[in-house]
Amino acid sequence: MAKTSADKLHFHWSNKVSNEDEEQDQEQEQVISSLINPCPKIEKDDDLPPPLTRKKLQAITIARVRSVLSALSKNRPNLHGLGSRVIGTLFGSRKGHVHFAFQKSSAHQPVFLIELQTPISGLVKEMASGLVRIALECDKEGDKIKKVGNSRRILEEPVWRTYCNGKKCGFAMKRECGDKEWKVLKAVEPISMGAGVLPAEKPGGDHEEDEDDEGEIMYMRAKFERVVGSRDSEAFYMMNPDSNGAPELSIYLLRI
Repeated sequence: MAKTSADKLHFHWSNKVSNEDEEQDQEQEQVISSLINPCPKIEKDDDLPPPLTRKKLQAITIARVRSVLSALSKNRPNLHGLGSRVIGTLFGSRKGHVHFAFQKSSAHQPVFLIELQTPISGLVKEMASGLVRIALECDKEGDKIKKVGNSRRILEEPVWRTYCNGKKCGFAMKRECGDKEWKVLKAVEPISMGAGVLPAEKPGGDHEEDEDDEGEIMYMRAKFERVVGSRDSEAFYMMNPDSNGAPELSIYLLRI
């Protein structure tokens, strides 16, 4: 009898261990199944996943959307890789118009280069008096194209209406970076932030010393923070060394 009771006790203990192994195997199978099929089919509202699972699904969706946008941006090599910070250069001859150029880095051709009808001397005076807000507005494309969406990025628009601190000041035109513009950008390439004057050059290549010469180039260069509001709006805020200070110059691109 004693032997029989011991055998029964041993049998029940072995059976319990066996059951625990089976439960662990089932749990592992459930974990593996959840990894293979992270988004099970939901048939009823009562079967909605818990909030934590929803957050994971949202994170997966956002990651997929970003990957799609990244793939689409490869079709536009001149804008590919333009991040949240760019180098902005304002320049022009003393008696000439204002030019704005935004570059991915000082070694790259400008992604966005425009010429304003505003004289650079007037803009310099405006900036000396306080903060400057420049708004560039353009119209959306025709009704037929509106149905399928604009085919151009906002940085590729050719003509803009210009407003400086709320006052209309003519138009701005998108320009290609020619030899003259690239020469100015290369001259200020070592400068990360600052303003000054580039001396004019004589036909032989020597620098002219006369400060009243209209060939002199005034410039201002700084890093800008780029904020994309939508497909039809972007903003560039000049970054100050003092993080508490407001940007002295802001440029807004709006397609309306």
